[in-house]
Amino acid sequence: MLKPLLLAAACAAVLTGCATSSMTEPTPAMTAAYAAAVADTKRPAEEVARDPLRHPAEMLAFAQVQAGDRIADIRPGAGYFTRLFADVAGAEGRVYAFVPNRTAARENAPADALVAAYPNVARVNGELDTMRFDQPLDLVFMSQEYHDFHIPGFGVDVARMNRAVFDALKPGGLFVVIDHSGAAGTGISQVQSLHRIEGAQLRREIEAAGFVFDGESTAVANPADDRTLNVFDEAIRGRTDQFVYRFRKPG
Repeated sequence: MLKPLLLAAACAAVLTGCATSSMTEPTPAMTAAYAAAVADTKRPAEEVARDPLRHPAEMLAFAQVQAGDRIADIRPGAGYFTRLFADVAGAEGRVYAFVPNRTAARENAPADALVAAYPNVARVNGELDTMRFDQPLDLVFMSQEYHDFHIPGFGVDVARMNRAVFDALKPGGLFVVIDHSGAAGTGISQVQSLHRIEGAQLRREIEAAGFVFDGESTAVANPADDRTLNVFDEAIRGRTDQFVYRFRKPG
């Protein structure tokens, strides 16, 4: 049973750190589900240790994750968010760990470990700019990955990728993106050198695919980051200034 103090803290957390245009306030059942997902003992210790920096309950609330949702976690890595989504979506939901073909050789194995641990998780491989799923999605989620897809070596047509995300979602579905913030005016010029992208640039690109901007969260913002360092520099690693944007497919 979830400890009462932990539940109370998680429920309170999902109501803070957000500045949104149409945030749907989580129901008590949703906040309890978020708290239970964060407290799940199957989560690796190294991921739990990152919670104070990643604010998982706030991110689940901002993404409006619910039981029964169909969710694609794009390039999930070790599965920090995939595990949380799987717990909240539950037996009636489905979570797709989408691994791009280009990085499948090293990223399929971690995705397969998620599939083995969670019956509602499936690995999907494909090209980012033509991604397809076997049913319409409620949520497409991308954490600290979008900037990479502008790096020429990935070979991604980002405009086509955004349209593929749009097409994969059901009407009213959400596209939530977390990324390392670049300074104003930098656009995509630092995606390879610093692994940062200007938030305004990302927003323009996604809106161009037909999405409506639906809000932002400041839960992982860090005003102390001057946005001049590579995100892997130990002076800032794990504590970069990050934006979290939510976009909605009209309908």
